[in-house]
Amino acid sequence: MIITKDAIIIGGGIHGCSTALHLCLAGVKPVLIEKDYAGRHASGVNAGGVRQLARDVAEIPLSIRSMGIWENVADLVDDDCGFESHGQVLVAENEVELAASRARVADLNARGFTHEELIDGAELRRLVPAVAESCPGGVVSRRDGAAQPARTTTAFRRKAEGLGARIIEGVAAANVRKEDGLWRVDVGAETYAAPVLVNAAGAWAGRIAAALGEPVPVETIAPMLMITSPVAPFIDPVVILRGRKLSFKQFKNGTVLIGGGHLAMPYQDRNETVLDWRKLSESAGTVSELFAVMRNATIVRAWAGIEARMRDDIPVFGPSAIHDGLYHQFGFSAHGFQLGPGAGAVMAELIVNGGTQTRIGGLSIARFSNPSPSPST
Repeated sequence: MIITKDAIIIGGGIHGCSTALHLCLAGVKPVLIEKDYAGRHASGVNAGGVRQLARDVAEIPLSIRSMGIWENVADLVDDDCGFESHGQVLVAENEVELAASRARVADLNARGFTHEELIDGAELRRLVPAVAESCPGGVVSRRDGAAQPARTTTAFRRKAEGLGARIIEGVAAANVRKEDGLWRVDVGAETYAAPVLVNAAGAWAGRIAAALGEPVPVETIAPMLMITSPVAPFIDPVVILRGRKLSFKQFKNGTVLIGGGHLAMPYQDRNETVLDWRKLSESAGTVSELFAVMRNATIVRAWAGIEARMRDDIPVFGPSAIHDGLYHQFGFSAHGFQLGPGAGAVMAELIVNGGTQTRIGGLSIARFSNPSPSPST
């Protein structure tokens, strides 16, 4: 049976769900296809950072657009998503790192971006009193914060469905092709057809792009996280390091979430990951070096989520370079959660209006090798 919709979205992470929601707000009724369930992978198990800080210049406009939505997210999805804005702080551990931070902020200011602010040691210790005295300063983005990823993705999914999106979970999209001017996707015994297809399939999106004649340099990664036993409250902002791999935040119950980029081994086709305990130990040791209060904490649980990483660490976002009606939204390279609300809004603008005022040119799939049309085009 063939079912015609206004748009087909493959992938039920924060990006797919946000795009579905914003399309509905624009009067476009999509079907969203998720092979597992919404938020099963990276979108539901990441650190929840809502971060403009330390982003590639090419994605800053999208990040700023998204921040405006985060600050009013309850109005959009009827749930505050656990969002708290205590800022995010990048800690420089030595003068060399502080000099690099100074140069970074100066460059951003010259480009017209003012969300990152250089801070000295005194302001660093005011924001993060427990940090080691040896740290000379850093950078703060004061509007940043954190939210609850699974809760957020579920809220976007629920709101999209309430506004008319059809959500299909537990069945994989198959045989993606274009026939008679429409994109067609098989979902079990049904076939969906639409003039618009959004490839938001996360770690699986590269396969879809390649099958449609647009291969890109993408790999599957599994960033690791761990959570500790409760310790006395010592920090409000989310903290990341300029040099070593580390990010962490403390919850109201005293537990501390530790991440920072160390990777597990992903087994993508089995939906499984194998943790690297040596690297987790390294992250725990880094926290203990910088924050003495953490030295008696124990690790309670650790996990990893499967996602896609681009060679240049910024996403593929925007229209296909060779196919009408095809849009890509993947490869957010372990920092896509904050971008989700804004990316959905911008994607809806691209689809409905044919363009957007948000600068996304540097994220185009056209930045990679010259693709060739597939025979089905």
